[in-house]
Amino acid sequence: MLHHLSQQPLDWPRVTVVLVDERCVPHTHPDSNTALVRQHLLQQAAAAATFVAPFDDLPPLPPGQAFTPQQLDELATQANQRLAQLPPIALAILGMGEDGHTASLFPGAPGLEQALTSPGPMAWVAPTTAPHARLTLTLPALLAAHTRVLAIAGATKQAVLARAQVAPTPELPVSLVLHAAPTSIWVD
Repeated sequence: MLHHLSQQPLDWPRVTVVLVDERCVPHTHPDSNTALVRQHLLQQAAAAATFVAPFDDLPPLPPGQAFTPQQLDELATQANQRLAQLPPIALAILGMGEDGHTASLFPGAPGLEQALTSPGPMAWVAPTTAPHARLTLTLPALLAAHTRVLAIAGATKQAVLARAQVAPTPELPVSLVLHAAPTSIWVD
C-alpha cells in the first residue's frame, strides 16, 4: 500500500507524513515503522514530503530491559511537542490487529486508558500481547483527523471487524473509532 501511495501524483512538497504509531525501537530495527515508511513511501517524488517521526533517538537500554513508564512518558512528551507544530491531520490510514487494536491502542495494555483519553496527540502503550512498547496517536487525535481509512485483510480480521461494528468497547479499541467518527473501510 505504501509503495502504491508513493506513486500517486500528489503535491508531495506540501505533504507531511506522521505515523499513527511507532514501536520504541531504533529506526534501524526491522520492526520500526519509521524505517518502513522511509523504505516504501518516501521514494521518488514522494521523497519530497516532510516526514515527522515521533522520536529521533531512544535512550540506551541494557539488553533485555524494557523502557520504564517514566522513560515512555518522556518519549510521549517529546512526540507531543513535535506534533504540536503541525497542522491538523488530514488523513489517518489505520490497520487493525486480530485482537481489535488499531494504531497501538491495544486492549488491556498498560497505558491504554491514557491513550484513549489524553488531549495530547500521542501517548505510550506497552502491549502485553506484542513486542515493544509503542507511541501511538491518541483516540482523540484519531477522531480529530479529517478522514480515517481502515484497511484490513483476511477472514479472521473481517470477523473481528464485524464484532467491532456492533458496539463500542475498549475490548476492541477499533470499535471506539468506528462508532465515534465516519471511517472508510477497505477490505482485501
